[in-house]
Amino acid sequence: MGPARGALLAAAALIATALAGCSDTTETPASLSSRASELVASATAQLSDIRGAINAKDDVKAGPTRNEDGRAVCEITATNGSGRTADYTVQVSFEDADGNLLDAVVVTVKDVPAGASKTADARSNRDLSGTPRAEIGQAVRH
Repeated sequence: MGPARGALLAAAALIATALAGCSDTTETPASLSSRASELVASATAQLSDIRGAINAKDDVKAGPTRNEDGRAVCEITATNGSGRTADYTVQVSFEDADGNLLDAVVVTVKDVPAGASKTADARSNRDLSGTPRAEIGQAVRH
């Protein structure tokens, strides 16, 4: 396993593990948001460790969010303006209408051809009520 894949898997595992317990009804929205913010910071740090990665946030867009079986899902589109096929690793945050952070995930859009676009779905780690908005936190091309 290469360093980029290892960092991606570690970031995804960290977010999934920590947010899996976020359904505790005794927690307040503020405590959930605080916990999710810590996970985003950790994932961002790990994404920055991907060897050969280039900041590509402007290359990535989040589409509208939909609800599938209780989970928030949104299509992420990566447009590769470089001269070679590349992967994109993207940190996506799901927020409520008031801007409160509800969940965060890491998704990879693999093998995006040079000069083309490709999509992948970002899916929340846990059930989220309503239809939260998806925001791109960080994206890297590698």
